[in-house]
Amino acid sequence: MMTNLLLAGALALTATASATIPQGFLLWEKAAATKDDNPETNWAVSGRTSARLTVNPCDKAKLASAGRVAARTIVYTSVPDFQKSEQVILFSSADLATQAMAGLRSALRTCATVKSPGPDYRYVGKKAALGDEGLAVTGQSYDGRRAAIGGERAIVARRGNALVLYSQAGEWGKPAASDFAAQTKDARTMLAKICSIASC
Repeated sequence: MMTNLLLAGALALTATASATIPQGFLLWEKAAATKDDNPETNWAVSGRTSARLTVNPCDKAKLASAGRVAARTIVYTSVPDFQKSEQVILFSSADLATQAMAGLRSALRTCATVKSPGPDYRYVGKKAALGDEGLAVTGQSYDGRRAAIGGERAIVARRGNALVLYSQAGEWGKPAASDFAAQTKDARTMLAKICSIASC
């Protein structure tokens, strides 16, 4: 019995260590691969495991980097002021993915307000009912107590050993719950299929 348990554990570790994200798995990959002659728009796709977390209040390269075994990041940019991103990260264990979420929550507290000569930039994270744990992250420029133009809205969710992130940045004004509609929809779609490549 013990031998069977050890074998099962070894097989699970091997499967996780060799985890990959298949081409075409992310929701936006088809759009990103479509030829676009518009000089004011751009798609960038990266399979680098070391890619910076796309929701990163303190702008730290190492945030949520420990234990990654696979990652894919898609960023769409439209001149002059719109950007959206999709990111899926697989970790070697659910515990390390949980630690990644904890690191993000800590960053949201540490860098809750980013001072500048102009408007301050503030971050707020709230629980979202997605996956095993989820966050709705608001980044917003403020002139005193008044919301200025410019911000980001992101959904970050964990299921098993996987993190999924969907973010939009642009000319946001006063934060509203409806700001997260598209990101939440995409996160739910990804979470519904993530267990085909993750350990859930």
